[in-house]
Amino acid sequence: MKKFYVSALVLLLAVPFVFGQPKDKSKAVFKEYKPGFYQNYILKDIQEVKEKQHPKQIRRYFAMDQSGLDLPNDPALYKTEWHFPPVSQGSTGTCWCFSTTSMYESEVYRQTGQKIKISEMFTVYWEYVEKARRFVRERGNSLFDQGSEGNAVARIYKKYGAVPEEVYTGLIGGRKFYDHGDMVKEMKTYLNSVKKANAWNEDEVLSTIKKIMDHYMGTPPESFTWKGKTYTPKQFLHDVLKINPDDYVEILSYEQEPFWKQVEYKVPDNWWHSKEYYNMPLDDFMKALHEAIKKGYTVSIGGDVSEAGFSRETNVALIPDFDIPSDYINDDARQFRFSNHTTTDDHGMHLVGYLIKDGKYWYLIKDSSSGSRNVGENDKKFGYYFFSEDYVKLKMMGFTVNKNAVKDLLKKFK
Repeated sequence: MKKFYVSALVLLLAVPFVFGQPKDKSKAVFKEYKPGFYQNYILKDIQEVKEKQHPKQIRRYFAMDQSGLDLPNDPALYKTEWHFPPVSQGSTGTCWCFSTTSMYESEVYRQTGQKIKISEMFTVYWEYVEKARRFVRERGNSLFDQGSEGNAVARIYKKYGAVPEEVYTGLIGGRKFYDHGDMVKEMKTYLNSVKKANAWNEDEVLSTIKKIMDHYMGTPPESFTWKGKTYTPKQFLHDVLKINPDDYVEILSYEQEPFWKQVEYKVPDNWWHSKEYYNMPLDDFMKALHEAIKKGYTVSIGGDVSEAGFSRETNVALIPDFDIPSDYINDDARQFRFSNHTTTDDHGMHLVGYLIKDGKYWYLIKDSSSGSRNVGENDKKFGYYFFSEDYVKLKMMGFTVNKNAVKDLLKKFK
């Protein structure tokens, strides 16, 4: 027994020397939830009835204390590619469309020099139609909800085209912000009744779904006039935007599927089970990202935004060392969190710039959610996040990018 105690003592004394001690340890605090952009603006637009005053229980959450840190949370610090100012997705689950549409707008500018605001809601409208179509064909065994993935935008562009936002905003009745809650509830109720009645008439179902959306969003145009010329949405995509949807690829990194193969990203929002994702090891994933942004491309990126190191006060996303030290972030750490559901497919955003600080990358993230707007409209951080390299390595699962930006890595796929 004495020998055991001595050995254990030696081991305990040796641990700090084996693993090392970080010079500056991350701190954490409990913070109170406060009303932000969503409560102060979007909800007021949706619900213009003053809530009755009731005593409310103070809610607290565990978060990293970022006070006193030297944080690069000023967009002016970043090498930035052209993009429209951040816009709000309102009370909808359509980040996948806002982030990827923003990327295509930057691509239009990069390739043609044109600054054209593209309608997100035109894409969203037809995505709901395709979800309903698959719901019928799979006899109800297919997810129908607001979420989707970035490559859904290219799929909709190929089938339906695209239109300028001024032609189809998807906002009616004087609304300032999008609200799809009642619309989606009505569509889901209808589809569940179809399933219950076993009434799988595809034409009838899609017609009804369109009528519901026409009521809430307006009817998308079959043709329109823009700058004195008439276009169909497909003509506008090819002749004006000059976007070829086949030029864009999905880059993914997770261990549960083979590396260097195209695989399925197994998350609920990949509701059509796309197997087009180029899966590669984490080091190559980061190399692909850096090659793209250094060449002047932007990317639509998605992953988890519900971490203790993700602050809606500074708009900075860090990985605190009480979570995992930087040197230990690797493929296993990334997969471990995805497998135990502490990394989830939360949110899509648009990466528009980068900065190298103290030898590490930082990324400027254009965002459409309410969280990035809690700082107030007059703050330069409004609508932007600032992601550390470690945060992307551990928590961002994939991104959409022009294939020419990563063509050397794509050669490794059979």
